Amino acid sequence: MPEGLHEALLREIRAEFPSFAVMHKRDSVLQRAIHVALTLATFGGQRVYLTGYYTAMFGMLWVPDGWDTLDDAGRYVLLRHERVHLRQRERLGDVGMAFVYLVPFFPLFLAYGRARLEWEAYTETLRATALVSGADAAEALREQIVRRFVGGEYGWMWPFPRRVNAWFDAAMAEIRNCPVGGHAPVVKMEDA
Repeated sequence: MPEGLHEALLREIRAEFPSFAVMHKRDSVLQRAIHVALTLATFGGQRVYLTGYYTAMFGMLWVPDGWDTLDDAGRYVLLRHERVHLRQRERLGDVGMAFVYLVPFFPLFLAYGRARLEWEAYTETLRATALVSGADAAEALREQIVRRFVGGEYGWMWPFPRRVNAWFDAAMAEIRNCPVGGHAPVVKMEDA
């Protein structure tokens, strides 16, 4: 049986980050505590951290139970997104990553640092989706991604839908104009 896309990518990630592991959130007291804290801090805006969100933290990927039922393409797209966060952590270190993710400008309602980190990772999500399912499938993610940026799931990190849509438009333009799945440079917020 040929190796799937996500298995090949997992091998690449483990070669780049030897301590990388995929861990289930349900097995972690810390992940369950984070879920409770986020639910309270976002006034219920983030109720699916434990059951619907994948989280790169401390060089590992913490997954909800849905990981077990994701198909090869879904896992591949997800791993491309999370590899961006692993590389950000390598660049910034754990303390720097936590600071940028949680502090500038505010932890909630205007989290520019978190938005910048997620902008980079979601650009990779769009590229990977375009590669495995086509640019129209990547475009179909617009509503979901915009809602994540402007809504409670990420603590209203960048509550400006026009700005998020402008970034999305710029990212999709690069993807559509770039051969082989949109491997153009990352579209940054200030470029959109």
